[in-house]
Amino acid sequence: MQATATNPIYFLSDFHLGAPDYENSLLREKKIVSFLDSIKHNASAIFILGDIFDFWYEYKKVVPKGFVRLLGKLAELTDAGIDIRFFVGNHDMWMVNYFQKELNIKVYFHPTTFQINNKKFFIGHGDGLGPGDHGYKFIKKIFRNKICQWLFGQLHPTFGIGLANYFSRKSREKTGSSDEVFLGEENEWLVIYCKEVLQKEQFDYFVFGHRHLPLTIQLNAGSKYINLGDWIRNFTYAVFDGNDMQLKKLEE
Repeated sequence: MQATATNPIYFLSDFHLGAPDYENSLLREKKIVSFLDSIKHNASAIFILGDIFDFWYEYKKVVPKGFVRLLGKLAELTDAGIDIRFFVGNHDMWMVNYFQKELNIKVYFHPTTFQINNKKFFIGHGDGLGPGDHGYKFIKKIFRNKICQWLFGQLHPTFGIGLANYFSRKSREKTGSSDEVFLGEENEWLVIYCKEVLQKEQFDYFVFGHRHLPLTIQLNAGSKYINLGDWIRNFTYAVFDGNDMQLKKLEE
């Protein structure tokens, strides 16, 4: 995988399609599709770092209703030869093989390292990393458990997806606008995590989503932490041109 100034790599995350309601989600989906259409002629690769959907579960023969504009655009891009990589987030962790088989998108379930040009990247959604948040880390282990996923799959989709959407809404209500607040470099748990990793191994870029707050923080002389923000309030993304990584905002 290579990037150049004329054929860069794009990074974006946290669309949360389906939330807070159909009308707002559809407007956001159309904006995302328009952006993807605008970069299809020059993108060498696209990384999507999780939470495309506010909830996603793949039954054996059923996937959640909707989002056909985005799914169709992703299929169009991969059919055109654009390399798309997806990292599951905490809202769409129950992926199985639909993206791989139907859309030809490679799916990652854990943070992964990449060598792109002469730069070393550490890339993931970002949930469950760093200190604290033990309650979520425990729940994540349950959600990732194959037996628990199978048991959920025995529910009829009308009930199962409805139940999941209910708890997703409750989670957002509890979180509120806290994601918009910068906690300070010493308290940002993903920054703390990156600095711990750097004690063992050097990376040029740590790239995450999940936080919903666009951030670029210089960790040391040769390493940056970049959080991609979201496509709910910020409409931000990052571009790597082969030499440098820049966080940008969608221009209307």
